[in-house]
Amino acid sequence: MARGPFPTSPRERRRGIAMVAASALLWSSAGLFVRLATLDTASLVLWRSFFAALTLGALALARGGPNRLLAVQRSGWVAWLFIGTSVVSSVAYVVALRLTTVASVMTVYAALPFIATGVAFVWIRERVTVRFLIAGAIAAGGILVMSGAASGAGDWLGIGMALVMTSGFALQLVAIRRYGRVDVMALNAWAALACVPLMVPFVAVGLPSPAQLAWSAVLGVLTTGFAYVLALEGGRRVSPGEVGFISMLDVVLGPLWVWLALGERPGALVLAGGAVVLASVAWYLWASRD
Repeated sequence: MARGPFPTSPRERRRGIAMVAASALLWSSAGLFVRLATLDTASLVLWRSFFAALTLGALALARGGPNRLLAVQRSGWVAWLFIGTSVVSSVAYVVALRLTTVASVMTVYAALPFIATGVAFVWIRERVTVRFLIAGAIAAGGILVMSGAASGAGDWLGIGMALVMTSGFALQLVAIRRYGRVDVMALNAWAALACVPLMVPFVAVGLPSPAQLAWSAVLGVLTTGFAYVLALEGGRRVSPGEVGFISMLDVVLGPLWVWLALGERPGALVLAGGAVVLASVAWYLWASRD
């Protein structure tokens, strides 16, 4: 198992920032697709994971053949940590979106950079810059504003599931940073595949409608497949805290798509807080140009 972080030059860091930003854009559509699929939680997790496994498995085979998929065993315990946390996070995410609003889930997800930075500081002694702390404090203010309206009817279980999802992804980001040569694409393919048999006992007999399958496919390919790989590959090139911070773009865009398409309006406090979060991200990225 290869150890040590991915070598980060200014050019690689810029690539990493672009990849993470692109993943946030794709990820922000997940809440919309979950709503459009109109499936129960177990069925949605199963079919989303099925299509994600097909996509990621095909990409891994095209780029490295069968050996690439089989080589994950050489990653040792890190592979099991990655797959396990990915399965838990995937299920928790869909459950959270079922129990509470997209804005509520995104508000919790906004804690990702702080959780990731804390894990990275303890595990790999990742340095925290003053600029990050300032931008993080500004973003925290926006999150507090959003939280005044984002919890909706007070679905605490949904909020708890969102926190489980966020913590699992933070752990993955730090693991990728610490063990920079693990195969993210192959590990994601196995993690998605592992979700399928776990959900089979809980789904109704019969296939979903063609429209439900289509939305599940879009959800699996874009938000569980390409977005996840972009985020974690980008995470090799920038710090876990930065990945989480750039991913805050999802916090603003996720509720926006659902609002525009389905009328799930976030409310004035969520919009105001989201604007503060977006501004803090923009300032941080502008100030950190090389």
